[in-house]
Amino acid sequence: MLFGIATMAYILAMIFYITYLAVRKPQIGLIATTVTIIGFFSHTFAILLRWREFYEIGGMGILRAAPFTNLYESLIFFVWCLILGYLIIEFKYKNRSFGAFVTPIAGLALAFIDLTGMSKEIQPLVPALQSNWLLVHVMMSFISYATFGLAFSTALMYLIMSTDKRNEPSYIFWTASMGILIVLLIAMGLDYLTYKVAIKSPEGLIKSYLFKASFFNDSTGVSLFSWIVAFVIIFVCWRYGYVVKRVISAISLKAETLDEITYKSIAIGFPIFTLGGLIFGAIWADQAWGVYWSWDPKETWSLITWFIYAFYLHARLLRGWRGKKIAIVAVVGFVAVVFTYLGVNLLLSGLHSYGGMES
Repeated sequence: MLFGIATMAYILAMIFYITYLAVRKPQIGLIATTVTIIGFFSHTFAILLRWREFYEIGGMGILRAAPFTNLYESLIFFVWCLILGYLIIEFKYKNRSFGAFVTPIAGLALAFIDLTGMSKEIQPLVPALQSNWLLVHVMMSFISYATFGLAFSTALMYLIMSTDKRNEPSYIFWTASMGILIVLLIAMGLDYLTYKVAIKSPEGLIKSYLFKASFFNDSTGVSLFSWIVAFVIIFVCWRYGYVVKRVISAISLKAETLDEITYKSIAIGFPIFTLGGLIFGAIWADQAWGVYWSWDPKETWSLITWFIYAFYLHARLLRGWRGKKIAIVAVVGFVAVVFTYLGVNLLLSGLHSYGGMES
């Protein structure tokens, strides 16, 4: 019930924040913040109750009972960290405009849970997960993911605010990215509506039927039509992207502030990811599997993600990069985070396969 309240609160907050960004009425912004805080408290209590229940069922230590053992629980914790980080930024900078970019990420993550029908049951830990390293490794990883998500939102806002012409590479980048995201969401929705009855396993739906209702359809006509529609959507986003820019430019926030928030978010998240995600993960891997590093797909993509954010910090601090170039790196970095987190779990196999939907 508490998770349900949080989900509804975040979706409502997303609507209010976007409305606030469009009409700029303080009352709507206040409602959006209030609804977000209600959802956050409900979310917090839900996690604590699940932690207690896991502790009572498993009969293990309190640290080993941390509810971060499968895809559902990790998504829930990621959203919690993301909302916490957003609320801190909102109260620090006295600006609610970020909510229109952060809450959609939370809403999409929670909608993904219900869309795929992933298991929400509390299940016994597999032996590899029965370790005190679970808490520090997973918690620190998702705290860093949340900071990277915040950096993605502010970097995207920066790109939108700082581009003026349609032929600018940065304008093409963010409008094309927005169009591709819309296309992917529509295509995945069609997959779910078309095949959910025939496929018992959510992972089977993703692995065997991804884009089969559209781009990879057996019918050449349907496939060709899907590609044409995709290009039309991307073109429309490029053609009318100035509408989004006009709305974003109306916020009482300088582009330099967005750049600063992006940098600070990554500067906080990168060492946490390095220590918790890579170093502690390697120590845990040695205890569980007898090897520190095995080039498992999750490990490999985590390293790729680390290199992208290391490049961001190197380019900014040592090479003096500022502005659009560095903002694009922040956006690309979060795309790598999403694939490391979801793409590897759903599309590839490896030692981290227990992180799937029904683990």
